Amino acid sequence: MTIALSAGLLAAGCTQSAQAESVVAAPEAAVKANETPGLKTAVLAGGCFWGIEAVFSHVKGVTSVVSGYAGGSRADADYAAVSNGTTGHAGSVRITYDPEVVRFDQLLQVFFGVGTDPTQLNRQYPDSGTQYRNAVVPQSREQARVTAGYLAQLKSLNLWKRPIVTKVEPSRGFFPAEKYHQDFAMHNPEHPYIVRWDAPKVAALKRTFPNLWKDKFTAG
Repeated sequence: MTIALSAGLLAAGCTQSAQAESVVAAPEAAVKANETPGLKTAVLAGGCFWGIEAVFSHVKGVTSVVSGYAGGSRADADYAAVSNGTTGHAGSVRITYDPEVVRFDQLLQVFFGVGTDPTQLNRQYPDSGTQYRNAVVPQSREQARVTAGYLAQLKSLNLWKRPIVTKVEPSRGFFPAEKYHQDFAMHNPEHPYIVRWDAPKVAALKRTFPNLWKDKFTAG
């Protein structure tokens, strides 16, 4: 599969729709993360990984974002297999971050505020199937504690018109996606999907979380 601005890539990769995404004013977490010094990793699934990667690549304190697959086995961790929706994998990102600059709860605030719609079950806007579900995959007990607290907080606020269906899933390993998926928005800023769906997410990050915004795209 080659990267090109073509109908073939759109059919094989993330698809398009005329429906617009919305931004929600996700609040600061009442349960703050308390992580030890040193780089940490977070794994989040929020639909097509191109956009989630693009968003977190502009967050201060993030040193790497890798697109990949989480929830299934290593043997099935390739795009063709995952696209069938039968592997258990979700398109995900692995975020490496410095908790002294950006806390895990702040990553969740960005994720729910501009990254994903937590009310969509097994889909994100134009993309449907279990591989496009939204989920948090805690990498530590502290992340699990903070995730539980933030989800409870969000559910109590009724910020969305529909119930939150985001899953908290056990970590079964993270498997990087193919090279052509990495830093996709940076390499393909004029791709129709990026322009339609992902550039608005990045713009929303800058507008909604100016204290967390950085101009430079952090390559994975």
